[in-house]
Amino acid sequence: MDLTSQNKQWLLDKLGPSDDLEHRTMKSTRMYVELLFITNICDSAVIREEIIQPFFQMNNEVELEDYLLSFPGCNRPASNVDSLNKIMSGYVAIVFKDHFLLFQAAQIKAAALSDAQVEATIQGPQTAFSEHIDTNINLIRFRYKNSSLRVESRELGRLSKSRLCLLYDDMNVDHEVLDQLKKKLDEIKVDNLQSVTELHQLLTKQKYTIFPTFINTERPDRAILNLSQGKVIIMLEGTPFVLILPAVFFDFYSAMDDNYQLSLVGYFLQFLRYIALFLSLVLPAAYVALTAYNPEIFRVQLALSIAGSRASVPYPAYVEVLLMLGLMELLLEASIRLPKSVGSTATTVGGLILGQAATSAGLISNIMIIIVSTVAISNFVVPINSMSFAMRIMKYPLVLLASMLGITGLVLGLIGMIAYMTNLRSFGVPYLRVFFYRK
Repeated sequence: MDLTSQNKQWLLDKLGPSDDLEHRTMKSTRMYVELLFITNICDSAVIREEIIQPFFQMNNEVELEDYLLSFPGCNRPASNVDSLNKIMSGYVAIVFKDHFLLFQAAQIKAAALSDAQVEATIQGPQTAFSEHIDTNINLIRFRYKNSSLRVESRELGRLSKSRLCLLYDDMNVDHEVLDQLKKKLDEIKVDNLQSVTELHQLLTKQKYTIFPTFINTERPDRAILNLSQGKVIIMLEGTPFVLILPAVFFDFYSAMDDNYQLSLVGYFLQFLRYIALFLSLVLPAAYVALTAYNPEIFRVQLALSIAGSRASVPYPAYVEVLLMLGLMELLLEASIRLPKSVGSTATTVGGLILGQAATSAGLISNIMIIIVSTVAISNFVVPINSMSFAMRIMKYPLVLLASMLGITGLVLGLIGMIAYMTNLRSFGVPYLRVFFYRK
């Protein structure tokens, strides 16, 4: 095997196997060359017009080489590593009999991208994934220029035939998790698949679990960070969200702003999120338990203030809490369903009027308004929306337990929730693992 063949084989070993790696042979009566490039980051029109068509018009290799070298983006590689790095940046490797040429054909698909709407950040990248899977792979390829990045494609859905891609770093990924994921994907038999959230439900072993075991994100920077940690990215055609797996509980309370801020600021923001988690879970149930069963825990002045505030309320504390939490959920749902031009205004005015009117009528206490507002604010601190929904649901079992057993019921509910999460797994990874490290 000559040196050029060895260099070509070295590149193929480093870049593949990957579904977006193109190795094409071109033959004519006068010449023979090979092309090596990554389809998702190269412009096919440039390759066709500037390389393939001239190939069949030239008389010999010298003429073709002189023509290609006349382009400012074409040059000879300094080494195999240089060739590898440039191919990962959108160059086409043109393999002649005894040497290489590198031709720049990069295509950055930025026109179809929009800013992140669900996971907005103050600093750092602002773009989000699009609904076109090739654009999303292009975005990942240009930001994660590692030759060990692999892309595997398949179809799911008997009728929809939705294109699905797996992205992973072959050097860092846990291959047991990858093999398990591929096996589960092969077992899925559905007619239509239009969202990665549907795929999440199909891949989850515990069909009725509340807590998400995959990260659902629209941010390319979060996907790239998790790729470097050895996780797998699932992309689906037609949706701007991707799935990241495996995922642990603490991943859902980590925002990308934590990496872009100063370290102490990032730790402070994480601390605030866990305080918000505690408040959103415990505050409504604690209110029921302390007012109905254990008022002696309060100081006398606070106990009298709460009792005075509830003097006109005609029903028990747990009914008051469930009523207000239910109204809050209705306002949140209305804010999503209403047109954007009137949604925020209508729900804000509606919340203020309802709260003021209910307090004036003696149907709820003033302290209940404070508690519901605190819980609503705390729910929206969660960076990943799927975990926010889980915590919104978990409040209600704790309130019911507190209404029956007081503080004891609240403590038992928290212990049961922690025990359940301890037993939960995300493709074999314990859900409460503190650190997800690279393999």
